[in-house]
Amino acid sequence: MDEIYENAKRVLERAKNAAVRAGVPEVTVVAASKMNDANRVHRAFDAGIRYFGENRAQELEEKLREGAFEGAKIHFIGHLQRNKVKALVGRVDMIESVDSFELVDLISDRAQALGTVQPALIEVNIGGEAAKSGVAPEGLEELLAYADKKPGISVRGLMAIPPAGAGNDGTFRYFEQMRKLFVDMRAKKYDNVTMSVLSMGMSADFETAIACGANMVRVGSAIFGERHYT
Repeated sequence: MDEIYENAKRVLERAKNAAVRAGVPEVTVVAASKMNDANRVHRAFDAGIRYFGENRAQELEEKLREGAFEGAKIHFIGHLQRNKVKALVGRVDMIESVDSFELVDLISDRAQALGTVQPALIEVNIGGEAAKSGVAPEGLEELLAYADKKPGISVRGLMAIPPAGAGNDGTFRYFEQMRKLFVDMRAKKYDNVTMSVLSMGMSADFETAIACGANMVRVGSAIFGERHYT
């Protein structure tokens, strides 16, 4: 039995069922493929996964050369460093981790130079963690208003990762806070911000995230198995 294939099928089914229970029209499963080679990515693709998320620009580049993502959409889901913007804009279908005015400017400038528009999500530091990326919730509206006026970048929604170790109840509360932020920001009148995507939830909690309104989840170990770091 192909474990990755079976895992991917199972995750897609769980996400579909969770969406039905929550009344969410459709949920996109982004397979977090960090540290998984092209062959393993292809096995997940064969099971029906059509979106893959990478954390590191260099690893993404290597997999692109190997043809890992042919026929699939690519999301960048890791911390976005300023010096990696050039390597990503116009090459990925979504950047999920924009969290500053400077990154908005860099993406906008690069996209304009390429004659393209880069879809992006604004990452929110919903837990207020000093060591974690993301704009503070109280700064979100200002950043969205700024991005709305910049050509070359199209903000499609929000992304968040609740604090690790928050427990089921804590994670649920953070997801609920994100849903409220998402709804509040969606009510604003923007020209270049669509607020159509709420990306939150990972292997351990994606069904809870969907119950709270997520329509995009990032699932790694539940598909590919535990990563073994060296």
